[in-house]
Amino acid sequence: MRILAFSDLHCDRDTAARLVAASDDADLVIGAGDFASQHRGLEDTIAVLAAIETPTLVVPGNNETEDALRSACGEWPAAQVLHGSGTEVGGVSFFGLGAGIPTTPWDWSYDLTEEEAEEALAGCPPDGVLIVHSPPFGHCDQSLTGDHLGSRAIAAAIESRDLELAACGHIHESWGARSEIAGTPVVNLGPDGTVLEL
Repeated sequence: MRILAFSDLHCDRDTAARLVAASDDADLVIGAGDFASQHRGLEDTIAVLAAIETPTLVVPGNNETEDALRSACGEWPAAQVLHGSGTEVGGVSFFGLGAGIPTTPWDWSYDLTEEEAEEALAGCPPDGVLIVHSPPFGHCDQSLTGDHLGSRAIAAAIESRDLELAACGHIHESWGARSEIAGTPVVNLGPDGTVLEL
């Protein structure tokens, strides 16, 4: 399975248009959150992406809520929103969880606590692919100052399951970073589109 995966568009419609063009060569598209910027521009960004006809799985970032993303994707037939839920594509299990985890310092941010994330991740099956907006703690999560900003609940969920892949975004300074947890590859996607093979 050839996957085109991205995160953190933040209203960049030119990059969204390039992802639409690249999606023709993919079996699946993954969007790991932050289509909007501080809850603005979501509909315009999704309107560009809605030209993608390849099956697409998206999770909310911390810049848009789950409800807003579901509403915006209403005119995008190929897209399915995952947030504490899963689906199967081509015989592979996918589970998604969006939002900023742990809670961010911004009062506008759509966040979950570590405890809420742990509860939401309980349904993540083994052997599949985890799509999260926030990275796992200690992996693909470093700020410019070197601080690790990821989620311990996500790290624990990956460590306890034999997953094929964990894809994330959120920490811009770590776009393109790759790591591994208990044999599971972890990648921080960024907006330009990363091709992944399963």
